[in-house]
Amino acid sequence: MNPPGAGVGGWYARCVGALRRGWSLLLPIVLLTQVLPAVVLAVLALVIDPTARWEEQLADDSSALPSGFWADSLVWVGSLFGAGLIASLVQCVGWAAGTWVIARQAAGAPVDLGAAMRYGVRRALGLWGWTLLFGMIVLFGLCLCFLPGIYAVFALAMVGPVYLFERDNPIGRSHQMLRQRLGLLLGRLALVIGAVIAVSLVAAAIEQVGLLLIGTGPMETRTVTAGTVVVTVLAALLTLPGQLAQLVGLVVTYAEQRGHEGPVNDAQLAHELG
Repeated sequence: MNPPGAGVGGWYARCVGALRRGWSLLLPIVLLTQVLPAVVLAVLALVIDPTARWEEQLADDSSALPSGFWADSLVWVGSLFGAGLIASLVQCVGWAAGTWVIARQAAGAPVDLGAAMRYGVRRALGLWGWTLLFGMIVLFGLCLCFLPGIYAVFALAMVGPVYLFERDNPIGRSHQMLRQRLGLLLGRLALVIGAVIAVSLVAAAIEQVGLLLIGTGPMETRTVTAGTVVVTVLAALLTLPGQLAQLVGLVVTYAEQRGHEGPVNDAQLAHELG
């Protein structure tokens, strides 16, 4: 963990150290639980997308809604919503498994992929519930003139680590951490969120270039072809560095905050995961 007073340089060094120690395990965890669900969800959206059929019907008669419009819309939105919930649960398995790997490696404890995934499965349901609540609070805040949602992102960013390490009042504890060390926590989180946004923008830009190369414009309806699937998979893979940065950055930031609150070491934090 980053000792108090080490500054951003010490925090960054700890993040790099955690990534160097754990990349061989974190990489497959992120691929299986973050990238793969994103690919499946994107391909499913293409498979069940009814807009191509709607465009054909509107070309024949633009004065009326396409036949089965409301039923198709309900199936489309409902399927994506249900699949999104399942994907987020799988992602929680990965966040928990990755946190377990980072904490135990920092303490010098043995780790392996199977044990990490088993831990992730045990903690996923509880983490999923708090993650959904976090998402609803942020969404509600974004609807209130946007800025409250941005504040909620920073105030509740520690919800996942707090739940995994402490399993008590993640919302309140995360907000308390922000209030106690506003500047320090904001700086760390801004770097993490900035890295995630930068990687996402690069991935999105490359995806749009790929679509243009296969003859699909950004405003055109996409259909399932070998080209669109390849571009979708590539775009998802390109988000992997951002996923790793988010996982490692949040865990190291949480450990640093615990160090500011009182005496704690890596072995104690690893033991708290259970």
